[in-house]
Amino acid sequence: MPHALLISGSLGQGHDVMARACADTLRERGWTTDTVDAMALLGERSGAAGEAVFRRLLDLPGVYDAFHFSALRPGARIALLADAAARSRLVPALRELTARQRPDLVVSVFATATSAVNRLPGRDFRHFVFCTDVTPHRLWVQEGTDLFLVTSEVAACAVRRYRPDAEIAVLPAPLRAPFYRPPERAAARAELGVPPDARCVLLMSGAWGLGPLARTAGSLAAAGPHVLAVAGRNAELERRLRRAAAREPRLHPFGYTERIPALMAAADLVVTSSGDTCSEARALGRRMLLLDVVQGHGRDNLQHELELGHADVTNAHPADVVRNALAALTRPEPAPSVGATPDAWRAGFGAALEKAGLG
Repeated sequence: MPHALLISGSLGQGHDVMARACADTLRERGWTTDTVDAMALLGERSGAAGEAVFRRLLDLPGVYDAFHFSALRPGARIALLADAAARSRLVPALRELTARQRPDLVVSVFATATSAVNRLPGRDFRHFVFCTDVTPHRLWVQEGTDLFLVTSEVAACAVRRYRPDAEIAVLPAPLRAPFYRPPERAAARAELGVPPDARCVLLMSGAWGLGPLARTAGSLAAAGPHVLAVAGRNAELERRLRRAAAREPRLHPFGYTERIPALMAAADLVVTSSGDTCSEARALGRRMLLLDVVQGHGRDNLQHELELGHADVTNAHPADVVRNALAALTRPEPAPSVGATPDAWRAGFGAALEKAGLG
């Protein structure tokens, strides 16, 4: 049986979701798979330090914007040096891993892994890079990659900025399996304790819970709608949401949960940061209000979601979110997107395997 190694990264959850989707599709086609975390391969201290630095950059207004647009996008010296430092640790670990597993295919779903995979000596496997950002930066696009998987023509243009001759496949973003069979709205609301005729908003902002979500959730629920507020892996935010829910009965708090398909099915509006959640909301036919809280690549992704339609944008201040959410609730919902079924993704991914001689 052919074997694939998928390399994800534990900064946020989006990389893991995409790696899981690739693995699921490969297994459906008779492959075996293994998924590893590039941050873990860096070593416990280096991986933890890398995550701490990234979080700190996001916490300082404008700093990650500056690094992304002036260093990562053009491939400035500081970005290439950071990539080389990570690569020096990843190459030995990946050399041992690929020697042991002997994969036919390696899929990098994390930029830090890309150059390390391409530097492996005596490589005898195909290498795909899968990026769902609308403008992949320079570290995503390295010499030696056999095929780039992207989810828009804009992203394909971004890849060709660095490699005009690149092999590229444009395909719909895959979803986690439960999103292909979500519950009906009435059933989801009954499960969650939301009245069938109430207005309902799902509020979330990635696995880290970026932005003032607790104050926003309380203010929005006080304005009338039921609010399903998800803290992700942010334990402090979860505590604040639960304290706010004790004062506001229309606020329903959640920590990290696998019930997002049901929460989204119950909602009339999804308030979220730009990211892979947007593809999930579009597949379920839900209108979005986008929080402008993710710097760097998040700015590009947000603009692209607005261009696709059925979405609005707001600053993260609670009063602004409430005002925009109440207005968005009066607008019509879109029809489910082409990504509502796995057919287009499976066909596109299968065509990519055929293109690489791995059919």
